[in-house]
Amino acid sequence: MELNPKILENIRKVEPYVPGEQPQNRVIKLNTNENPYPPAPGVVEAVRNMDVDRFRLYPDPTASSLVNALSEYYGVGEDQVFVGVGSDDVLSMCFLTFFNSDKPVLFPDITYSFYKVWAELYRIPYVCPEVDEGFRIRREDYYRENGGIIFPNPNAPTAIYEELDFVEDIVSRNQDVIVIVDEAYIDFAGRSALELLDKYKNLLVVQTFSKARSMAGMRIGYAIGAPELIKYLNDVKYSFNSYTMNQPSLVYGVEAVKDKAYFEETVGRIIETREWAKKELKELGFVFPDAKANFIFATHPEYDAKELFEALKKENIYVRYWGSRRIEQYLRITIGTREEMEELFSFLKRYK
Repeated sequence: MELNPKILENIRKVEPYVPGEQPQNRVIKLNTNENPYPPAPGVVEAVRNMDVDRFRLYPDPTASSLVNALSEYYGVGEDQVFVGVGSDDVLSMCFLTFFNSDKPVLFPDITYSFYKVWAELYRIPYVCPEVDEGFRIRREDYYRENGGIIFPNPNAPTAIYEELDFVEDIVSRNQDVIVIVDEAYIDFAGRSALELLDKYKNLLVVQTFSKARSMAGMRIGYAIGAPELIKYLNDVKYSFNSYTMNQPSLVYGVEAVKDKAYFEETVGRIIETREWAKKELKELGFVFPDAKANFIFATHPEYDAKELFEALKKENIYVRYWGSRRIEQYLRITIGTREEMEELFSFLKRYK
């Protein structure tokens, strides 16, 4: 039986974000930008020693242990740190908290596709300035009047990193609105916009444990900014769900932050593999923007991207394909282990 049309009129309808495939069988999984290495040894030890009796109790709604660990790591005040269930949760709270103007929020046309979903969900007006022919953001497009700005650096799915002076130019010209820099992949790239926080109170930097810290399954994200901004974020969070962070995520997250040496080692291995993979792809005739994330956004002048995507999938090698306007001939390839990447290149060398 169909719903009454009158009921349908009052239902909020959105086109949801479509995540990358999560195959349950053993495959070479290069489609969702996960870290190919396990979490830090301290996390593994914490898993073994987890006091499961704590599961019957609500977790700390302030997530104070994790907030404290992050504040110490980055040398900022505890009142400058907000944590959430992955950076998606943090970004969603940011949209809900800070983008409440009749003026449009600005973000690139080719970028993380969840931005548009949140804007539609929360009824936020938005404009998507087109990136240039090389997929680079045009900073001049963000000089116009707006209700807020968000962009990733490095951008996704292009893996293009913009230097800090580029970011500062956009932030400095928009000091009457909130500018959010989404740094999910910054650890594979260069200098973070965190360096600008003391100078700009309108800046919010969002990062995640899902990529460089090998914790995608635990769902931990965070924002760092001026204490006033963090207070407003927490006000919205506590009005939405006081207990967003579960007990294991808090315990394991603290351990992940502690082990800086392991973190730097695995990030270094991924960067090393990425640079080698870029050379291999070039030798095979692939074309791509200079990748500064843990993935490469590549096309081949002789291959149809969808056909190649399907051929790889038949070999149990998963990469990401969208088929969207302007990027319909591109595949996003996550950097896996050296062995996984060698399997990929073995297939590509045979592919005709």
